[in-house]
Amino acid sequence: MQAQQQSLLYLHIAVLLFGGTALFAKLINLNAIDITVYRTAVAGMAILFMLYLQKKPIKLNRPKDYLIVLLLGVAVGIHWVTYFAGMQMAGITVGMLAFFSYPVVTVFLEPLFNKSKPKAKDILSAAVVVLGIYLLVPSANLGDDVTLGIAMGVFSGLFFALRNITHKRYFSQYSGPQTMFYQTLVASIMLCAFIEVPIYEVSNKDLTLILIAGIIFTATPHSLFAASLKHLSAATAGLIACLQPLYGTLLAIIIIHERPSLMTIIGGILIVSAACFETWSITQKARQ
Repeated sequence: MQAQQQSLLYLHIAVLLFGGTALFAKLINLNAIDITVYRTAVAGMAILFMLYLQKKPIKLNRPKDYLIVLLLGVAVGIHWVTYFAGMQMAGITVGMLAFFSYPVVTVFLEPLFNKSKPKAKDILSAAVVVLGIYLLVPSANLGDDVTLGIAMGVFSGLFFALRNITHKRYFSQYSGPQTMFYQTLVASIMLCAFIEVPIYEVSNKDLTLILIAGIIFTATPHSLFAASLKHLSAATAGLIACLQPLYGTLLAIIIIHERPSLMTIIGGILIVSAACFETWSITQKARQ
């Protein structure tokens, strides 16, 4: 197998596993904060072990980088809690699609850092996403679990976009696994004060699922994604990452028998199409 084909395989496996992460919101019998704390703790230890085996650097280069990674960890922690909460309230497919508004959110946040204005095509993409989310929402009432779950998903996308922009501007000199080690560490420590079910009261079944979520569905895909970028362009990686809601939906249908409605499918197509377009547009701009 050629290096590029192998990287493409790594990328698809990584995106499949990223999509499968959402299932644990339903499979693990804990709230979103508890899932996030235990999952990030396991993932952090697994990533640290991989960095040690591969003899990759662990320490950061400059003292001020620890402050930046602290901010990244806080953003990731909030992103993951609201991500899982959205899935628990709205279902896997709807919650994931709401979260996947983040590429368009990114386009509107970046001008705040670059002191520029969004372009007409970006405003059109945002309108398509808003329409897609509108089709997902059953009622304009935050008392409705699905509606609140969608709001959580969009909020999760907001913090994911903030994390990505901050990482790109101030932390891109570090490898993906090294960055994720510190982010999972900060997220776990930040949220551990809010745990409702202590680790010794977690069932054996949930402990097993937490280990699977942390090692196989968090540490592994981040490492595979980082490895795939050695022989693939950022454009390819970004566009294939848009398959995450599709993979997540298919896994939800197969494993927990959650079937999306027609309106969810239509809204999802609009959101993912806008996300793919913005991802492609950003990477094209970077090439110029």
